[in-house]
Amino acid sequence: MQKHFFHFCVVCLLVSACGQPNVHHQRFITTVQNSVFHAEALSAPHPEKKNKTLVSSHGEERIDPYYWLNERENPQVIAYLEAENKYADAILQPIDTLREKLFLEMRARIKEDDNSVPYFKNGYWYYVRFETGKEYPIYCRKKGKIEAEESVMLNVNLLAEGKPYCQVGGLSVSPDNRYLAYSVDYSGRNLFQAFFMDLETGASLPDQFEVAGSLEWANDSKTILYDTKDAITLRNDKIWRHQLGSDPAKDVLMFEEKDETTYAFLSKTKSEQYFLISSGYTETLEVQFLDANHPDGTFRTFRPRQAGFVYELEHWNDRFLIRTNWEAKNFRLMETPVGQIEQANWSNVLPERLGVLLDGIAVFNDFLVAQERKGGLQQLHIIRWSDHADHYIDMGEPTYTSGIDMNPEFNTQIFRYHFSSLKTPNTVVDYDMDKRLKTVLKVAPVLGGFDAENYQTEFIWATARDGAKVPMSLVYRKGVQRNGTAPCYLNGYGSYGFSYDPGFNRDVLSLLDRGFIYAIANVRGGMEMGYEWYESGKMMHKMNTFTDFIDCSAFLCEEKYTATDRLFASGRSAGGLLMGAIANLRPDLYKGIITGVPFVDVVTTMSDPSIPLTTGEYSEWGNPADAAAYAYMMQYSPYDNVKKQPYPNLLVLTSFSDSQVQYFEPAKYVARLRDLKTDHNLLLFKTNMTGSHGGSSGRFERLKERALEYAWMLGLMGIGQ
Repeated sequence: MQKHFFHFCVVCLLVSACGQPNVHHQRFITTVQNSVFHAEALSAPHPEKKNKTLVSSHGEERIDPYYWLNERENPQVIAYLEAENKYADAILQPIDTLREKLFLEMRARIKEDDNSVPYFKNGYWYYVRFETGKEYPIYCRKKGKIEAEESVMLNVNLLAEGKPYCQVGGLSVSPDNRYLAYSVDYSGRNLFQAFFMDLETGASLPDQFEVAGSLEWANDSKTILYDTKDAITLRNDKIWRHQLGSDPAKDVLMFEEKDETTYAFLSKTKSEQYFLISSGYTETLEVQFLDANHPDGTFRTFRPRQAGFVYELEHWNDRFLIRTNWEAKNFRLMETPVGQIEQANWSNVLPERLGVLLDGIAVFNDFLVAQERKGGLQQLHIIRWSDHADHYIDMGEPTYTSGIDMNPEFNTQIFRYHFSSLKTPNTVVDYDMDKRLKTVLKVAPVLGGFDAENYQTEFIWATARDGAKVPMSLVYRKGVQRNGTAPCYLNGYGSYGFSYDPGFNRDVLSLLDRGFIYAIANVRGGMEMGYEWYESGKMMHKMNTFTDFIDCSAFLCEEKYTATDRLFASGRSAGGLLMGAIANLRPDLYKGIITGVPFVDVVTTMSDPSIPLTTGEYSEWGNPADAAAYAYMMQYSPYDNVKKQPYPNLLVLTSFSDSQVQYFEPAKYVARLRDLKTDHNLLLFKTNMTGSHGGSSGRFERLKERALEYAWMLGLMGIGQ
């Protein structure tokens, strides 16, 4: 009782310290005509100001009144987040029925007892299935034939019982098929614990230890290599060797990455012959390798690291295949004999081609598959090893996404890939590379009367202010008129070279069927148009990401796909940085902006090397210790550029346990917006107190989060059904 009373009092104090005009007895209505939102006798929460002076290494001072919100264990912080949740729920109350309707609508499209397409590896068929009403997957296998009796390896629903969050990772079966290694995070902060199971008896083994996420078996099926994180920065920095049945406290440290700007990632080649440690981040990558038959050996560096030099390894027969940017901005594929790894021995397999980004490869005995990007879209390029005869797989739609699926076998001419578009559900295809024949194995079911023919997709280009052509993908229900009356939901990301591909999203059908256009802008900072597209949207060119998105938004309005009084924008994580920047730069363009787990306090975060991810991202944003980088980041950092002006309706979402973007960034951002914005539009802030960077872990709980976002937009448009 005392604890609850204390929290109630703190909430009251926070709310009374709003610092905004008293709206008691005042009816508040958003400026959006026909909006269903209103609030009576409600004041927005506001945390106390406790000015802290932040001094840069260049002597510049910034005053941060909300720096104290990073005190995760402070009861006042928790009380403030809970007060914001209660305030948001009160404002959103008029759409509670719509939220529930959307949730049920989205859930009704899911075939709840669905199975993945099985793949064959080392004598077993592996697949994942879900059961009706259950939140989590069940990992299964069958021996020899697909008709054989099912063996359940891991039922995540059992692991998740009584837990508010549960994420499984690192599943790996030993080469002799007997043991399963897996890891579980119950915190939402990517803090995993490794576990082992005897698949013959079903018994759990006593071996348990902390792991960053990677678990790779040696070929003796007794030894396992794994990675761990730095306790403070959560940087993957160590690789260990564990022997089943031994004390984890005596595990052998095999490698430690001491460069604080670099992460160490553990993997294994498709051939299962070599362990790989890839050390790097964004623009530099070094690989070490070790024969998986001799796990007690020493890792050997393939080529010493060099700033700006990136390479990755795969193993095929008696040689290593090397995807590298060496004298090839968009990457090329090279090879060298296993015993002659010196760079002088590297020779071209696929040279760099103008306008084509080599994104990845899949290797088979007789064929090579290259995943490429050209003109903003993905391509799958098939090459025969013996004579280099090649061809591309025709995808048959103007805008789509495709990629390499599970292909563990070498000695086959069947290549498995997945394909989808904004109107075509995820489709798994087996492709005969010799006969050039497709066999569709599965089209993800979408229940509730879905028909792809009811929808239209477009692939269009917007011209940025500097003349760059920015690709955009759109989908809408046929019959929507291009006269500026349709609401539009525009999404973007534009960081880390991540390409935001136009794949199918069954949830967005709830917007399309209510007259929305759904769009994706492939702004600079991704790699949709090649590596230079990435470079021109990072570091000292980061403003291009924001202005590209703004120019895409203006283009949609100019071309009458939509209008400024019905255009919504959305982005998550680094895409949340994008949302924060456009809100400051062109708030007049948008009806509303949804920003999820947003990276909005760029300068403060990048100035603190103890915050997870900071040091590794100096090559993405810059290091504020450099005067030029500091000055440039100060131009766009959303928190530092909030000013007295009208802002669009804003929905800000975060997770308290997020290890990638800390909750206090959006919390501070919202507080400063409440101080300075001059409009009466909605500003709502919701914190998932048990979720992670990706939100809730259960498949249905995630739908509730999506339903909230969609109902918020529909409510602002006055669409209540």
